[in-house]
Amino acid sequence: MAKTVFVGMSGGVDSSVSALLLKEQGYKVVGIYMKNWSKDLPGMKCPWAEDLADAKRVAVKLGIDFEVFDFEKAYREKVVEYMLAEFKKGNTPNPDVMCNQEIKFKLFYEEAMKRGADFIATGHYARVETSSEVPLLMRAIDENKDQTYFLYRISDEALTHTLFPIGEMTKPEVKKLAAENGLHNAYKKESMGVCFVGEVGMKDFLKEYIDIEPGEIREIESEKVLGYHEGAVFYTIGQRHGLYLNGVAGEVNDGLPYYVVKKDIENNVVYVSKNLNDEHIWTDILELKDVILRMSPAVTSEGAFARLRHRAPLIPVRIILREDGTAALKFENKIKRPASGQSAVIYGGEICLGGGIIV
Repeated sequence: MAKTVFVGMSGGVDSSVSALLLKEQGYKVVGIYMKNWSKDLPGMKCPWAEDLADAKRVAVKLGIDFEVFDFEKAYREKVVEYMLAEFKKGNTPNPDVMCNQEIKFKLFYEEAMKRGADFIATGHYARVETSSEVPLLMRAIDENKDQTYFLYRISDEALTHTLFPIGEMTKPEVKKLAAENGLHNAYKKESMGVCFVGEVGMKDFLKEYIDIEPGEIREIESEKVLGYHEGAVFYTIGQRHGLYLNGVAGEVNDGLPYYVVKKDIENNVVYVSKNLNDEHIWTDILELKDVILRMSPAVTSEGAFARLRHRAPLIPVRIILREDGTAALKFENKIKRPASGQSAVIYGGEICLGGGIIV
């Protein structure tokens, strides 16, 4: 008897081809559109209705069952509220990581299993190896599209029952296959922005939900007020662009650029410096919280690599694990400090070992 797989279909080409491949492989495929967000913002229309229509059209073309799972309330509570709380603290969270952890590979997984599914599947560029004691999350064949950075927090239980049908393919191959099979969204533009919120700039999104107060931009060495900002939550450490100082974007007098080196959220002050070697910008150690690792400390302490943002190069790292669930990453050379709230993801070869949230 054919095994049943519930496929998360977003309306894009990647999830559509995933459903196509699974049907060809003999699975009983049920397409699921996850309705996570539907609110329009001023000047920006949420694309959920168009995406739903695209997903449904593909399901009809493939001759598979199709349903909508309404996760809007949970998405607001688990993803949006988390994101807003982190920004208020002065951090820069990654909502896509949280969406995968709480919605796609938790709520969706649990609902699918309740409904009799054997597996869930998505259009992520990643692979799963289940021949060992624990399931292994593996980097995709297409290194340029690999999405394991966003998937490292998936539970072992969910990963055991997850399929990534396009993990062995490149993006051009996916588009070509979609076109060859008459899928109307073969060359649909990829969605950007906040997870499923759509083409929304983060600043515009935050303005709708956080009380933003303008404040001073000061030079850290002299405490001199150089300009004013719209709200400290909009700035990240190391940022150069988007600073308006004495009416000039990013520079004062001598033309040398200023960089954000510190944020005082409590007093709503952004500190800048021309010193590219400022201690706030560079570090050789990163502290992590909420750490998830799939392999033993003995394995991860040797030959491990860290990725500090999506598509960033892998950097050799030594991992120091602590009993309280925190960890430190020690780098051989100083690195530009990533924003607090972002993820550091750990790899051993092609295996994504896990990671944590940067403090």
